[in-house]
Amino acid sequence: MSLIVHGLTVDHGAIRAINDVSFTVDKGKLAAVIGANGAGKSTLLRALSGLNSTTAGTAEWRNHNLLHGKPEAHVRKGVSHVSEGKSVVAELTVEENLDLGALWRRNKREATESKSQAIELFPRLGERLLQRADTLSGGERQMLAIGRALMSKPELLLLDEPSLGLAPLVIEQIFQTIRGIVDSMGLTVVLVEQNAMGALKIADTAVVLNLGRVAATGSAADLIADPAVRAAYLGY
Repeated sequence: MSLIVHGLTVDHGAIRAINDVSFTVDKGKLAAVIGANGAGKSTLLRALSGLNSTTAGTAEWRNHNLLHGKPEAHVRKGVSHVSEGKSVVAELTVEENLDLGALWRRNKREATESKSQAIELFPRLGERLLQRADTLSGGERQMLAIGRALMSKPELLLLDEPSLGLAPLVIEQIFQTIRGIVDSMGLTVVLVEQNAMGALKIADTAVVLNLGRVAATGSAADLIADPAVRAAYLGY
């Protein structure tokens, strides 16, 4: 069971934001999508989660075309999307935010187990269950966003810029937790990141986008070693 994206094209009015993008992510692997600002990374992720309409192409997950249907239908197919900076409800407590992630699940015992799992991954959340989300630090809010996404028991996790605006030590912690989620839970993850080196270090495979097109794809280790990729995206 892989995520198979083929010929994905997205137009924003007269602007072609994503142009004929194709790639595959094997089950239980972490794929990093890197590129400069405006490369189309977030647009790609929003298309896969049903938040952006598409012009052409297919994206298959568990025999389900992600380019058709509403986002909530994708969630029921095991897809969870953590948007850049917008995935927690500020007025709700940490616990209420987590519970929101399990809203559609009917098995309450499993939902409770998922909450315990999220708190085990992010012990800081367990210490702040009754605090409102708007009292958390940026790193804690990102932990909560990922924890809430895991409450829906996803098999495919789409992460948009989880390191944005965070301190280097917190970024390292978030990245290592994401890698741990892949290894311990067997999740398939697509990670969109401006922090190219940080993303490539924890990824299995990678897709480099440039102006909406695939500029390079392959194993993350090979792309780190590629002089052209290093010069263009890694700064050395």
